[in-house]
Amino acid sequence: MQDERPDGPSLGNLPLDLDPFVGRSAELAELAGAFAEARLVTVTGTGGVGKSRLAARAAARCAPAGGVWRVELAPVRDPEFVDYAVVAALGLTDHTTRTPRETLLARLAEREVLLVLDGVEHLVEPCAALVAELLGRLPGLRVLAVGRRPLGVAGERLLPLAPLAPDEALELLRVRAARRRAVLGPEGDLRELCRRLDGIPLAVELAAGRLGALSAAELLGRVDDRFRVLTGGDTAALPRHRTLRTAVGWSHELCTPAERLLWARLSVFAGPFDLEAAEYVCGGHGLPADDVLDVLCALLEQSVLTREETPAGVRYRLLDTLRAYGAGWLAASGEAARLGRRHRDWYVGLTTWCELEWFSPRQDEVAVRVDVELPNLRAALEHCLTDPEGVHFGRYLAGALWFHWVGCGRLSEGRRWLERAVRPAAGPASGSAVGERARLKALWVLGYVAILQGDTAAALRALQECRREAERSADPMAVAYAEHRTGCLALVTDDMAGAEELLRSALVRYREIGELNSNVLMGQVELAMARAFQGDLPDAVRRCEEVRRTCEDHGERWARGYALYVLGYAAWAEGDLARARELLADCLGGAHRFRDQLGSVLAVELLALVTVAEGDAAEAAVLQGAAARIWPSVGLPLFGSAHYNAPHERCERAARERLGDERYEECVRHGVRLGPEEAVRRALGRPGAVVSPPAPRGTGAPAVAGAGTAKPAASPTRKGGETAG
Repeated sequence: MQDERPDGPSLGNLPLDLDPFVGRSAELAELAGAFAEARLVTVTGTGGVGKSRLAARAAARCAPAGGVWRVELAPVRDPEFVDYAVVAALGLTDHTTRTPRETLLARLAEREVLLVLDGVEHLVEPCAALVAELLGRLPGLRVLAVGRRPLGVAGERLLPLAPLAPDEALELLRVRAARRRAVLGPEGDLRELCRRLDGIPLAVELAAGRLGALSAAELLGRVDDRFRVLTGGDTAALPRHRTLRTAVGWSHELCTPAERLLWARLSVFAGPFDLEAAEYVCGGHGLPADDVLDVLCALLEQSVLTREETPAGVRYRLLDTLRAYGAGWLAASGEAARLGRRHRDWYVGLTTWCELEWFSPRQDEVAVRVDVELPNLRAALEHCLTDPEGVHFGRYLAGALWFHWVGCGRLSEGRRWLERAVRPAAGPASGSAVGERARLKALWVLGYVAILQGDTAAALRALQECRREAERSADPMAVAYAEHRTGCLALVTDDMAGAEELLRSALVRYREIGELNSNVLMGQVELAMARAFQGDLPDAVRRCEEVRRTCEDHGERWARGYALYVLGYAAWAEGDLARARELLADCLGGAHRFRDQLGSVLAVELLALVTVAEGDAAEAAVLQGAAARIWPSVGLPLFGSAHYNAPHERCERAARERLGDERYEECVRHGVRLGPEEAVRRALGRPGAVVSPPAPRGTGAPAVAGAGTAKPAASPTRKGGETAG
């Protein structure tokens, strides 16, 4: 999960460079000059020549106000997912039915951002189309593309990257070998080794990984042998391609049988992986799981693997060049299908654990974990949904990840997977009881997502089909969820009587089958909303206090956030403004951490109402303007609901009466100019405070999507004097 959004200070997601950067001063200067003349620069060159590290270094040096955002495209195989990958890398959340392209255009307007697209060579056409449109419509955007081929977009400035100069290659070899405390030997041998490797950084890194076990002279002999064996008949390949292939093949040959086997098996991962995943997926059949750690460490020492710190802990990764090499060996071994199933099974198990632990004190941990694992989860989904024998696994994954789609700002991507998952599919398991249950869950989750996107027609179709098929197959769980989410749909469309009837019935069904989780608690909160909208605020408070206690017993923070929202409104209605602000600040802090735009904007709206009641009409108008900027990323403002809109209208009337129309509109315009980070700070009553970064995105009442909560924020009650907009 990214630590910042593209709207505040210290923005970006460039990884920390743990190794010293060696050489390339001329290329860095050339890149800086290229960006002074062009908005699109593409670094091209053979695999292993150091394009990614150079691009990251250059980008960090010329970071604009909106930050540098790196998009790793190597794990992306489906061209349709290029836009989703960019949206995810920027940490943008969008609850609407807008396409990812439309989200990018809307959210990056009038901002200065540098986008680094790394690994574009296998996705040149979709990347070129995306870049051309973004650059044509976003004057503050610059793009640094990295790949083996140019994009071919008008105005593109190319920087072909050559291998390292002899002195730079020697320095790199020395620096990397010193990390392993290797005895280097005569400089002449080292220079000759770098020369034979053509100064390709990856090849030099691999050689440094072997110094210590072998001398430079011994490595030279190996290089000569590999050149003769591997390049003799391949006159079509470019010399540097042959050199890299030679270096990789030579490094592979020097590995023990266990190291070669693990290298091949690790190629099944589409992104970073942890030790437990490697042990489960790659262990067995000639490599005991207990031996994986030692073998993995050996590959790490040889620079075959890289180690990185992520918000979810230590992860390992194969560079794309080495992953492709290992995949070739995996295919040749005949193990590719088995390893694909092992990979699928691991991520099905991980998703199961995450869904269960979402209803626990580990919600933050789960949100971060799924965000880091997303490349591999996507790969597992793609594998399942394109395999007739594994479609039911894909349906299960798409449905079980509901908490991520809904609670962590991934509605658009979630809907794409869910719509694929519920399509009729042929296969031995697709019509089984397990397969049907998985499809029913995907249907009600699809209905839930569509509700939150404001697509009521699609939501109703999915929920009606779910209930019809659930009743036919006598699945009480699916009936309860379909009824619950249909009640949710009635709630946001102002059918309060229908909402209450459906939600009460669903809650009875949940009790009968013993279901208790975050969804069930949200059903109780939604019933409280329906009661509040019908004028029974004491009953709504009683229900939400009960939800709050249950959440605190289980460490649940998502449903608790919405219970606090109802309680915050009730405190405002009772005139206890300090209590209302405390509850709503708690709600907003949690929604912000989970990247829940809907929860955040609703809390901001209600905090504006509290603010005007505290006597600061100008600041209330600023907050309404800030909310107005966020709503397009959420959907129809306040769902188009008269009930949800009532607090907004009441706040606006009071602020206009106190300020006058001209001053009110001026303050609103000021709020519209605030980015989400600053808007949250303003709403919390601390304009200069540092907001906890997202982890991972009549009457009024709370909404229907997920938000977590953080520790209550200390927000002093405002005095009467109005602040300047």
